[in-house]
Amino acid sequence: MTACESGPCASRGPGSAGRRPTRAVLAALLVAAVGSGCASGTAERADTGPGHRTGASMGPFPALPTEPPPGQPGGPGNHGGAGAPADRGAPAGARENAKLAPAVRAALAKKWGLARAPLIAPPPTAKPRITTRRGFEVTGGDASLPPVFTTVPTKDRVVFLTMDDGAEKDPELLRMMDELDIPYSAFLTDHEVRGNYGYFGEAQRLGVGLNNHTLSHPYLPGLSYEEQKREICGQQDIIEEQFGKRPVLFRPPYGNYNGDTLRIAKSCGIKAVPLWNAEAFPDHMEWREGDGKLRPGDIILTHFRGRNEWGADMTELVRAVMKTITDQGYAVARLEDYV
Repeated sequence: MTACESGPCASRGPGSAGRRPTRAVLAALLVAAVGSGCASGTAERADTGPGHRTGASMGPFPALPTEPPPGQPGGPGNHGGAGAPADRGAPAGARENAKLAPAVRAALAKKWGLARAPLIAPPPTAKPRITTRRGFEVTGGDASLPPVFTTVPTKDRVVFLTMDDGAEKDPELLRMMDELDIPYSAFLTDHEVRGNYGYFGEAQRLGVGLNNHTLSHPYLPGLSYEEQKREICGQQDIIEEQFGKRPVLFRPPYGNYNGDTLRIAKSCGIKAVPLWNAEAFPDHMEWREGDGKLRPGDIILTHFRGRNEWGADMTELVRAVMKTITDQGYAVARLEDYV
């Protein structure tokens, strides 16, 4: 399967204070849930364990004048304040959706056009050992090179949502993924995000991992060693400079690479090369295996694209892919927690 690769947001640094979704929204939903008699119960999960998933959890808009008490969702004990480190991984206030009543989660899902609330992933355990998928090896390669894989080895009924390039900067995507607490990972191409770093800094503040997808999205095997190095290591430098962390995950454009690609990636800090086992579009899915079924640990690819290119906005794309994920009994987990 070949990848289909291809409005600025006000800049707020990755260390700016975060919060949960607008409390007025949640309060209204809770009142509605209590009124329906459905405000208590057990949150729906993708497994039978006691855990819940990690992912984006803090709202993308300025904090309300009055903060909740420390230790409460959105309170000072649950997230970093101004000056917090840029690299926080999943925010300390993540997994909050697991604490909400099922009716509130259902109401949030309905608000965003989902028939069902997203399932809640179990908490990650020890990171699995990942090796290169058979058939994806490079000539002369060995176990010292970053592994190239399409599925994370896990028995958890989780999949991983990834978005490439960065052409579309839709504020509603940030709001939707935050309120629904759906984690995802971004693989950024600098020529698509340059001048709009603030949007992706905000995404990072909400728990999104920002990873390497080269400077200009070329076909890497057609470049010289030095040209590949500029594309890969140059993007490493820019992401570190702009967002405070040097990525350890790299996705080559179109999923194409050679031995030089992996050796260069390793030389500038890359630890793993996640490709994908399924690709999501607003109106359909494409499958590497061809059977239309997700498997535990599958990586799903989609793109930051909007209505001009796909005839749908990012929220419509997310609704479509989440229907497939949820209908097949999977939750979305955070890739960086497993790799």
